[in-house]
Amino acid sequence: MNADTIAQLSTAAGGSGSRVRWLVLLVAWAALALSTVCRLAWGTLAIPLGQSLSLPLAALGMFVTAFYVGYVLSNFVCGFATDRVGGRIALSSSLVGLAVATYAFSYTPTLTIGLILQALMGLTAGADYAAGVKLVTTWFEKKERGRAVGLLMSASSVAVIATNAILPTLVETYGWRSSYRLLGILALVLAVGCALILRDRAQPGDAVQSGATSTGAQESHSRRHSGAGALMTRNFLLLALAGCGAFWGTLGFTSWAIPLMGKAHNISPVQAGYILAVAGIAGLLSKPTIGWISDYVGARRKTLAIISLVFFCAVLLAFGQLSDLPAFRLAAPFIGVGAFIYSPLLVTMAAEHAGASKAGSAAGVANAVWQMGSALSPALVGLVYQAQHSFSLAFAVLAAGPLFGAICLAFIKEGQRQ
Repeated sequence: MNADTIAQLSTAAGGSGSRVRWLVLLVAWAALALSTVCRLAWGTLAIPLGQSLSLPLAALGMFVTAFYVGYVLSNFVCGFATDRVGGRIALSSSLVGLAVATYAFSYTPTLTIGLILQALMGLTAGADYAAGVKLVTTWFEKKERGRAVGLLMSASSVAVIATNAILPTLVETYGWRSSYRLLGILALVLAVGCALILRDRAQPGDAVQSGATSTGAQESHSRRHSGAGALMTRNFLLLALAGCGAFWGTLGFTSWAIPLMGKAHNISPVQAGYILAVAGIAGLLSKPTIGWISDYVGARRKTLAIISLVFFCAVLLAFGQLSDLPAFRLAAPFIGVGAFIYSPLLVTMAAEHAGASKAGSAAGVANAVWQMGSALSPALVGLVYQAQHSFSLAFAVLAAGPLFGAICLAFIKEGQRQ
């Protein structure tokens, strides 16, 4: 039975192909949203947890480090595993692991055990991203893939809104332990749903054309395009560096915007939080929009990505020149678009340059590199502001990231693997 027949049977079993792919996207979106909520929950639950375990404030930062050690490692490893076992198994099993680790964390008795469980949560949460990208890449053709990835990536923005809107009340009412238990139960329920609903789809390139290719040639082709070496191309390395620069700007902005507006211009946390909320909503809307635009112009994503990063650089520099509340409010939607609009383009480009059969590996490895920019940027911006007390200089440091990313993208040869 060849790959085309398998794909046809899969479609027939689940209804029309169009309906099935959108259902796959919905389930992958829900999984990514929930895993992101589990990742972001720490920001809301850290203080009550620290009080419960009598931990100093400095020790709480160790939990974040432990989580991201596991998260980055899982992106490297689980992407390759996803390509081997398929998106359905990878996503379902990762959610089971996340459910167990999250639920177990609610029983944390000591700092050491808590750090181990946070690392396990990171190891399982990172797998959802690669599996989701793999499923969307294989179910959607190139001409529609941009909007699909844009919708998938909107899950993280919705998770930010949901976490800040729901978890504080949940923690205040039921406590941090019950909150983690609820998240664990939700992850387990979603894991069962993924196992029952999702279907892997054979990649078009995997179809065997009778008499066109010998068995030996097929095996040789498989060997050439298997393993991590298949990703180490000029285009992919440039994409990884570009994303590192882009996320440098985004995570640095989201980490420091509120405290810097307060310290430099006496903007209250509530007012600054409103500005960040407006920016987040604008970013949420921009992700599927840019994906649709990239499909409309014939899947030419490179130019749009460069424009997006140059725009992000410009608005960061402009934001650094502002000083009063009305100006910050006016700038909020623009910097929100700049901070998030590029992500669907880079994710789609990474998957397409690697090919559908390596989409999971590409997503995992690329995201692991991108998170290095996320980890380094907040620390450097903090040091710069501490040394110079310059709001504009801090944002100039942030703007250097997307500018570097745009330069890297300029050297990519679109439409071919390097």
